[in-house]
Amino acid sequence: MPRVSQDEPDTHRTMHVVNHIRALIENGTLKPGDKIPPEREFARSLKISRASLRTGIGYLAAMGVMKVRHGVGTFVADGPAEFGKTSLSLMSALHGFQSWQMFEARRILESHVAALAAERGKEEHHAAMAEEVAEMFAAMDNPSDYLIHDLLFHRIISQASGNPILAALIETITSALYDKRRKTVEHSTDLRESAEMHREIYRAIRTHNREEAQRLMEQHLNMAQIAQGMERPTERKATPTQTKSKPAKADAKTLA
Repeated sequence: MPRVSQDEPDTHRTMHVVNHIRALIENGTLKPGDKIPPEREFARSLKISRASLRTGIGYLAAMGVMKVRHGVGTFVADGPAEFGKTSLSLMSALHGFQSWQMFEARRILESHVAALAAERGKEEHHAAMAEEVAEMFAAMDNPSDYLIHDLLFHRIISQASGNPILAALIETITSALYDKRRKTVEHSTDLRESAEMHREIYRAIRTHNREEAQRLMEQHLNMAQIAQGMERPTERKATPTQTKSKPAKADAKTLA
């Protein structure tokens, strides 16, 4: 393999790592759950510095391709990655994708994926969804944290569908939307209503109610589109309720 010059820009060295690992995954050398070689050995094989390798691994971890377990090692993620996220964000910038277009795509995909999750979801998916719903209720005074658990909830549903292609498509779209939403989520006013809707979706999936899960997901995305359209990037003043301690998570009885 040709040596990567240490004078080469950091971005090039990062993409060298990304492209090399992508190739290993595509040709089957690395499979989901596999541990990559130790940092020193891997950096030597790529002929780059360990710092450059760490940057590349960090990039892949942010995309969901790798999982870093501190003190244990770095592994190929089991779930779908989002290699297409950057491309979709770039296309949006170039061609002016509108928010309503992204939501339309989500409604078409996610409503049917919710139905599949109700049909195919397993107990571990239900438990993970319940945990994220509880975290959403606990994070209503912290919109940034709430948004993360919202995204994770939808990711679990896509995984529960049992179709990794659909899961990867949804991951790409929702990740691109996340980049925009995190800039305005501090100004949201509908978090309790949103959390309650997520709880209803969870209940429909847990009880294997395919039609209800599909209907609720479509309703939720319609409501989310309206609510997010009202968010404005203005400074948000602190309120007395925001200075209180973090609310308790919803318990199992509340979610049932």
